Order: sequence, then structure tokens, then C-alpha cells
Amino acid sequence: MKYTQLGRTGLKVSRLVLGTMNFGPQTDEAGSHTIMDAALGAGINLFDTANVYGWGENKGRTEEIIGSWFAKGGDRRDKVVLATKVYANMGSDGEAWPNHDRLSALNIRRAVEASLKRLRTDHIDLYQFHHVDRHTPVEEIWQAIDTLIQQGKILYTGSSNFPGWKIAQANETARRLGLYGLVSEQCLYNLAERRAEMEVIPAAQEYGLGVIPWSPLHGGLLGGVIRKEREGGAARSTSGRSADALANTEVRAQIQAYEDLLDKHGLEPGEVALAWLLSRPGVTGPIVGPRTADQLASALRAVELELGEEVLSALDEIFPGPGPSPEAFAW
Repeated sequence: MKYTQLGRTGLKVSRLVLGTMNFGPQTDEAGSHTIMDAALGAGINLFDTANVYGWGENKGRTEEIIGSWFAKGGDRRDKVVLATKVYANMGSDGEAWPNHDRLSALNIRRAVEASLKRLRTDHIDLYQFHHVDRHTPVEEIWQAIDTLIQQGKILYTGSSNFPGWKIAQANETARRLGLYGLVSEQCLYNLAERRAEMEVIPAAQEYGLGVIPWSPLHGGLLGGVIRKEREGGAARSTSGRSADALANTEVRAQIQAYEDLLDKHGLEPGEVALAWLLSRPGVTGPIVGPRTADQLASALRAVELELGEEVLSALDEIFPGPGPSPEAFAW
């Protein structure tokens, strides 16, 4: 496994990040433990989760599964850089209480304690704000985080789904308060969705944040969906923004061109999508969310895949980015 430093920290992390969103909803506890053992055995050391994973009536279940894996011993906890998130309301659906969500000092304190209990650990290495909170003063958020750092309950702080201006606001406020600030940003970024190149990634680079892309296969669209249709197999399910994407004639033509290019070069779509992200400036490592050990094995192959200039140029033609800033903002 290849490693890099997480932004401006001294923390060394793997160039693939194990996402755990499927642990519980899609993969049972035993299967999740198998995947985590395989990931750690392959050298993946950055595990990403969130307090809300498990969803619905099972919020927190994913953290519990990770906690039961840590409890099996074998230095599992010491070998892992553990990342989780705070923001979502953790009350039962339909019974959400005020102050049980967002980034108030009260909820941050409550959420950390609950996550530590579920994860069966005494500290979180990377504590991430899952979304922007437009209602809580930034100073309040940093005061709560500084207290937790002083208590040894968290080590570093990251953001997720922050625009570039919010990254700047958060870190300038931290600087004014004499605090370390954000060290990472999780953002939607892949071949089919490159808007992060306009301001989020430049802001992250300017402030020394590691970039951790989520949805590297864009909900499965970049994983060979048309090929699987043709072969009669079950394509990885798409959801949300990607659910009806292939019904769009232009999108389907774009994905077909992508798969035709990779067929020509004997390359696997999902592996290329990951390898492309690994080649991008500022990227620490994409989050992969395997439901099975086989899916993890495919992701691991991407780390060793070097894309040639011919393929990279062709990918830019199929999925053109916005261009460099500030030119990308010009009409």
C-alpha cells in the first residue's frame, strides 16, 4: 500500500480510505469484520465512518460494528487512523429533539461521547464536520473542538461538504483564535463530477488540507454499468443523483464513450476511476465503500495502476473539467 501525509499534519495515511457506510445496512457484522481485516492486512489504515451511518432506526450501528471489531484486539485500534463525523440528528426518526444535531457546542460534546462509546475507544483521530452549520458561530464550534482536543478525545479536525469560502472562514477563525484548524476536506469529486476543482480543492491546497473524495464511482456510474447491462449482470445500484442518470441520452453516451475507451486499453472502469483520482493534485485518497471482499480487492488494484498520458487526455475529453481558477469562473 502507498502512503501519504494527511495535509499539513505529520499523520501518514493510506492512499485508499476504507469507507464503512455499507456496514450494517448492506453488510452484516461478520462480513464487515472480514472486510476490515482484509483492508488492514492490505495496509489500509484510514477508516472513515459517521455517527449517523446505519441510518433510520439503526443510526450508530456502523460505529458499533467498528467498535466490536476493535474489541477483538490484535492492535487493531492502534493500527487504524479512525475518522468519524458529526452533524446529523441522532434522535429516532420522527422523534428528533432540538440540540441533538448540527454543530452547537452542546451537540458536539454529546456526539463525541456517544461515538466514543459505540466505537469502544478513548479517542477519535480525525473528527469531521459532516456538513456546514449556518446557524452556529464558528467561534463556538472551535471552542468546543479545542476543549475536546485538550481532553485528548480528538486529535485532528476535518470538514465534509464545505465550499471553498467556508474552508477559508473556518481556518482564518481558527488562526485568529490560535488553533490548528481544519486538516482535511471530504468532498464529492470524481471523473463525472469535477466542480470541486473550481474552488474547494484550491482552497484545501492553500490551507494545507488533505482532500478525501467521496463517491469516487459517482454512485456506480463509473463502475462499468453499461457493460454489466450488456452482460446481463447486476450493476452496482445507483441512488440519489445517479438513479436516473443513464436515462439521460447525453449521460449514457458519455458513459458509453468512457467504457469503450477502457475496453480499448483493457482496463477496468472502477479501477480507472480510482486511479484517476489518485493522480489528481491535492488528493490524499478516495473513499471506497466495499460491500464485499471482492470489491475491496478491485479497489486495491487501482493503487498500483498508472494511467498513461493517452488515457488521461482521453478521459479529459470525455469528462472535461471546469478548468483552472479563476479562469473557470469566467463567462
